[in-house]
Amino acid sequence: MSLTLTKNRFYGARRGPVVVVVMDGVGLGPDYAGNAVSAAYKPTLDGLMSSCPWTKLAAHGTAVGMPSDADMGNSEVGHNAIGAGRVFDQGAKLVQQAIASGALFTSSGWKEIVANALARKSTLHFIGLFSDGNVHSHIDHLKAMIVAAKKAGVAKVAVHALLDGRDVGETTALDYTGPFEAWLAGVDPAYGIASGGGRMCITMDRYEADWSMVERGWKTHVLAEGPQYPSASAAIIAARAAKPGVIDQDLPPFIVERAGKPFAPIVDGDSVVFFNFRGDRAIEICKAFLGQDAKAVPFARQRVPQVCFAGMMTYDGDTNLPPRTLVVPPLIERTLSEYLVSAGVQQLACSETQKFGHVTYFWNGNRSGYLDQSLEKYIEVPSDRVSFSERPWMKAAEITDAVIAELRQRPYGFARLNYANGDMVGHTGDYRAARIAVEVVDLALGRLLPAIKELGGIAIVTADHGNADEMYEMDRKGGVKYENDRPKAKTSHTLNPVPAIIYDAQQKGEYRLDTSIAKPGLANLAATCLALMGYQAPKDYEPSLVSFL
Repeated sequence: MSLTLTKNRFYGARRGPVVVVVMDGVGLGPDYAGNAVSAAYKPTLDGLMSSCPWTKLAAHGTAVGMPSDADMGNSEVGHNAIGAGRVFDQGAKLVQQAIASGALFTSSGWKEIVANALARKSTLHFIGLFSDGNVHSHIDHLKAMIVAAKKAGVAKVAVHALLDGRDVGETTALDYTGPFEAWLAGVDPAYGIASGGGRMCITMDRYEADWSMVERGWKTHVLAEGPQYPSASAAIIAARAAKPGVIDQDLPPFIVERAGKPFAPIVDGDSVVFFNFRGDRAIEICKAFLGQDAKAVPFARQRVPQVCFAGMMTYDGDTNLPPRTLVVPPLIERTLSEYLVSAGVQQLACSETQKFGHVTYFWNGNRSGYLDQSLEKYIEVPSDRVSFSERPWMKAAEITDAVIAELRQRPYGFARLNYANGDMVGHTGDYRAARIAVEVVDLALGRLLPAIKELGGIAIVTADHGNADEMYEMDRKGGVKYENDRPKAKTSHTLNPVPAIIYDAQQKGEYRLDTSIAKPGLANLAATCLALMGYQAPKDYEPSLVSFL
């Protein structure tokens, strides 16, 4: 496999680095009252779009490897596409294909999970995000596995439902639990939901930002500690009554009881499937089940059941976590970073904790750690552990400080950074906070771009998907949808395009945007970076957005 890059005629034309700035969750949305991006005061971004060459990029659906263009993008597949320069079939599509073909049910992982439950006459547990958002998981995947388990003769199935309200409507949990409970009772009365809670309350932490979430999940799924209810739907109704206005992702943990005791805590001999296909919010709970080293799990588990554990896919390729899976993940190789390391280019990556893995692990094709530490530097700014709507500025200032200081200190040829504000605040459903978040990113750009100009570099300002561009649900006429006399908040990503703006203070007409590309997407950015650094892109990369005159 050759990683050799050939120089183009633009090589050496700029003395500074090419810097990719990802404004996470800042899409180009419709002109309506819920667009926090268009409503924000953002003189820097508006100035860029009025004076610099820019275009719109597809950041969802087939442009990032999702099953269809009805599927929203997300930060993981977005950064995969940017860093790889090509589009790979992603988790949702791979799982869908594996179920349709039957490959999932003939995999060694599935066979071992079922065989263990049959041999030990034990419970088969499914833990995962309980919705059809298709970003981390899909309820249809869960149903297909439950039907297959019933067909195989598994006597007892228990679902541990992590309620969404983020990739789907913020208060839609009952739309999933009610029909699912009825459906499950029809499959087998011995099957049921055993526990659950909001995804931002239990289990689904990422990047070790807040292990207490995983600890609460462990106490819920394994130790069965918490309030008990006759059903998941009853638990949701009670939680909403106790705290009016709470959204699904923040719902407290609950236990479902039958005959006066917890229905199905996870115990020795059971089989467990974590059915999310996306890796970032799966790694820590996997470590809790599989990590024998207490240092890898920074809370007292009290009881560690010996179970047959599988993940839907490999969540960390470098550590092969988990070792047992149901679907083979995409092999993403020959990434932009690998080519630049081979060419001896110094690289910088920086973000706060919430998106640090995106500018490292996902950018590098689902590979953790450095490719070559002598040529790379990764900077993680610790995120706050509060609701992001309370501090919509997050760590944008600190990221900007770190990047400017580092670029001035070393001769980097390439840098990438992520401002998480538009996405993480957008997920809270707080319109006012989201507007502030966009304004904060604009302030950061106003500081960063002059430093890039000073160094003789070029910035590519873009986003990985939309979010803050649609903070309210839309009605059929394109207006704001109301519920209980207030705008109905939208907390999910959007299907809108994102900008790709080229800021080059030294541009003297050497290149222009290539308007011949039929449907430019995030994957076109890698070749664009290479072109502006003075290299020809590999032949199978999506083409550069710029052509030289």
